[in-house]
This record gives sequence, C-alpha cells and structure tokens, in this order.
Amino acid sequence: MNYPHVSELARRLSQALLRPFSVLMLAVAVILPLGGCGYNEIIDRDEEVKAAWAEVQNQYQRRSDLVPNLVNVVKGNAQFEKSTLESVVEARSKVAGVKVDQSTIDDPAKLKQFEEAQQGLTSALSRLMVVVERYPDLKATESFRDLQSQLEGTENRITVARKRYIDSVAEYNKVVERFPTSIGASLRHKPLRPTFSVAPGVEKVPEVKF
Repeated sequence: MNYPHVSELARRLSQALLRPFSVLMLAVAVILPLGGCGYNEIIDRDEEVKAAWAEVQNQYQRRSDLVPNLVNVVKGNAQFEKSTLESVVEARSKVAGVKVDQSTIDDPAKLKQFEEAQQGLTSALSRLMVVVERYPDLKATESFRDLQSQLEGTENRITVARKRYIDSVAEYNKVVERFPTSIGASLRHKPLRPTFSVAPGVEKVPEVKF
C-alpha cells in the first residue's frame, strides 16, 4: 500500500538533514582557500611588525631619557665645548618634535622623518663622546661613567630592535607580495610597509670608550 504523505515526510526529513551538511561543506569550501591564501597569516605578520615597532620606540625613548642627565653631567665641566652640547640638545629636541603614532609604520614620509631625527641624535651623541676624550677628569667621574655604560647598553638594544623590525617588515612584505598569500593581504586591506634604511654605518653602534 502506497502512502504518499509518508514519502513526502521522508523527503522533507532528508532535506532537513542534508541542509546543515550542505552549509558545513560550503563553509569548508570557503575557509580552506582563505587559509591557503594568507588570510590569517597576514595578521600574524602584522602583529609581529607592531610588536617590533613598539620595541624600537621603547629603546629610542630610553636613550632620549638619558640625554638630559648626560648633558647636565658634561655641562658641569666649565671648559667643555658648548657647541657640542648644544648640538646634542638640539638633536634631542628634534626627536621630541616628531609625532609618532601607529600610522608611522604605514607612512614612508613619517617613518623617514622619525629615522632621520633619531640618526641626528645618534650622530650628536657620537661627536660628544669623541670630544669627551679630551677631558680625562670628566671621564673619571662616577656619574659620567655610569651614564656612558647606560648609553652603550641602550645603543646596543636599539641596534637589535632595529634589526628585528627590519626583519619583521621583510617577512610581512613577502606575504603581501607573494601569490597566493597576496590574496589574503588584499582581502585584509594590508599594503606593503616601508622600513628603515640600511645605509653603511647606520646599524653600527656609536663607540663609547671608557
């Protein structure tokens, strides 16, 4: 005996059971290609760049905070060259005048301005240390030697932080440029990022002699 209503019920039940499976398969079909095209990888690389940038800022700020104490100690020597101290103070002022925020790492002009200001302070501090060699009494003071040691350690940490940042940006840009991960980067609206220049001598730690 044929029961049409039973057959219809079975058909509807079958469709109801298959619908979630179809939705699941569709989701899998969408998610798997996204994973392969770097949709999630670009976020990992992006976070690495941001973490590296935060460390760069932290170490440069540490150096900037040391400068006033260093200037005050050196200024205590009446014979010390005034122009050398003034150049350090001016360079630090330029560093403080550069507005730095999260957009800096995505803006080539802002990043260049930040780097140039920091390199200016690096050069001014290097000249200061050269001039100090002419003042053995100043070099012998405990306060100056302590600041020298802190400055040397900070310059080393800056070099390490800069290298980490350069490396992390390089890895990030590879994901943005290479196929198929470039698809995920495009979907996330993540463009190429500028990086620090690596000119000869830029990564060399300023010599701090004792």
